[in-house]
Amino acid sequence: MSYVKAATLADVPDGGVLAVEVDGQEIALVRDGDDVHAIRDECSHASIPLSEGDVEGCEIECWLHGSRFDVRTGKPLNLPATEAVPTYPTQIEGDTVMVDLSTPRS
Repeated sequence: MSYVKAATLADVPDGGVLAVEVDGQEIALVRDGDDVHAIRDECSHASIPLSEGDVEGCEIECWLHGSRFDVRTGKPLNLPATEAVPTYPTQIEGDTVMVDLSTPRS
């Protein structure tokens, strides 16, 4: 695994989302307490940035058509989305959020 810095932990609001660019890829970091999840910042249904939607726990909603995704797995939780969005392993090192883009999961 090859982790790279994505943000500081303080930059990711608890219960919220932060859009970042990591190695040329748009990523949405979603924080749920001490856990930070990384998901590609693009709805699989309409190519809309997921980071512009609402977050509730480990779910993020695309604001355009209301598709919800589990940020842990990338799987859609309702229609109209039917395809998963890639997610990436994360780890916290001190106050830094690290993401491994080399092993996307979906």
